Amino acid sequence: MGFSSHPLMKPLLGRRVAERGRFNLLRYFTLTATATFLVVGVVLYVMESSEVSFFAEVQQRQAKFFREAQAELSAETTQAARTALVAAQETANVNLTHFFANTLWDSHFAPFVAKAQSLSLDRCRSLLDHRNPPRTATTSPREECFAGIGLKLRSQPGFAALDRQAIATMKNSNVFKIKVYDLRGLTVYSSDHRNIGEDKSGNAGWRAAAAGRAASELTHRDHFSSFEGMVENRDLVSSYIPVRRNGGKDVLGVFEIYADVTPTLRQINVSSTQLASLVAANQGRLEQTATRSGEMVQKNSVDLLRVVGGMLILLFMALLYIVKRGQTIIDEQIETQERAAAQERLWHREKMEAMATMAANVSHETGNALSVIAALAQQLGDRQEDASDPAEAAEQILEQSRRVFGMTRQISAFATVSDRPEFASINPVIEAVCYFFSFDRRFRSPIDFRPGRDLPWCDMVPEYLKEILMNLLPTLNGKIVVETGSCSKGVRIRIQSDATGAESVSEEDKGLAARRMEIVRRRIDDMGGTLAMRENGALIEIELPAVTREDSPH
Repeated sequence: MGFSSHPLMKPLLGRRVAERGRFNLLRYFTLTATATFLVVGVVLYVMESSEVSFFAEVQQRQAKFFREAQAELSAETTQAARTALVAAQETANVNLTHFFANTLWDSHFAPFVAKAQSLSLDRCRSLLDHRNPPRTATTSPREECFAGIGLKLRSQPGFAALDRQAIATMKNSNVFKIKVYDLRGLTVYSSDHRNIGEDKSGNAGWRAAAAGRAASELTHRDHFSSFEGMVENRDLVSSYIPVRRNGGKDVLGVFEIYADVTPTLRQINVSSTQLASLVAANQGRLEQTATRSGEMVQKNSVDLLRVVGGMLILLFMALLYIVKRGQTIIDEQIETQERAAAQERLWHREKMEAMATMAANVSHETGNALSVIAALAQQLGDRQEDASDPAEAAEQILEQSRRVFGMTRQISAFATVSDRPEFASINPVIEAVCYFFSFDRRFRSPIDFRPGRDLPWCDMVPEYLKEILMNLLPTLNGKIVVETGSCSKGVRIRIQSDATGAESVSEEDKGLAARRMEIVRRRIDDMGGTLAMRENGALIEIELPAVTREDSPH
């Protein structure tokens, strides 16, 4: 496995380690805030557009409602005027009928109606009335029969005097025609002589009048025969009015009066036209007002969007400035931490290098001397025949030499500096650190190292583990027990003390302990391990990953 591709090489670089854990607040805020403000802007735009469309739709519905309501009002007004005209003219025709009855009925019409009663209508009514007569025939037999009855009535004595009196009575009035019917529906008299003898028994108006109720209708005639002759394009109110004797209940006959209401109806039509023009003008003004209102609403909507958009932009810029300022502070703090960590690593490295130099010199000097002593002791032991005292001395010399050699090896193992990852066992590294602290006068806590057996090897930087222990152990007080063993993750380092250093310490010591723990946590993260503290810091467990059997060099 090359060092360039080793999984621990990246954490070894200080700046890359810091960048790996750094949270780029400015970038994430810019992306998130931009997306959020864009969504809010789109939602506001859609809502305002919907409001404008809804307002325009409401205006259209209102305009349509007012247009239909005004058109209906105009039509109802015109119809009401025509109905009132018919009712008023019917009243006039009733009064006119009373006038006729009072002046002419007893003297002229009653005798003539009595004479008409002598004429039988049975034969004429028994004749069929062909609905579709031949093209050569102008009248049906039924009509010819009733026309013959009309000739008989006109030839009756007194008809000419009756006709003159009726025409004289209606002269210079708006009455164009009068008809008189008997109770059989026979037209006894008509100012238009061609109508005399007609059978109106099937007419609804005549039936209503015969039953005692007046009935009227408004009709338009392109040509109409009146007292004055033939008239054109006239609007007439025809009324069927019952004739009673002196206000009695019995009906004696029926009058039909045609009154000319053309001038009045024309005035009604002019008023209706003016009303329609006024309605159209009002509708036009209403639509113009609605259009202006819609434009104002749309303008206000655009202004609102601009104001809200401007406020959102200002808010975004303010937040961006605050976040950018915070990002600057965070970057400065991270850079400060990086410089402090780099300085700590430099100090530690320089200390280890100095100790390595010292240990190398000590080992070289003492090694040479001890080699000579060992050689002399060996020779002394080999040459002495009586090996009681000299042999014992030689053995002691050898024992002390081995002790010195062991000490120098411990110093060399502890002082060796290597910042490269390697496959190694944690026990020698921990033993060297514990051995080193046993010679430090500042460190008063006894350390009991209990190494585990058959532990898997770790792919690690030994210098990191030394740095962890050298920063962690000084924070503990009392007797310290360091144990190593296996775990599911790999290997476990278990450190337990009788008491923690949190009692009766100064603020400066607390700050130093906090910085040491920060270094410990950072190094454990770099090694891919985990740190757990229990019992108020009296029990510390560190788990480090181990290599598999395939990757292990042994």
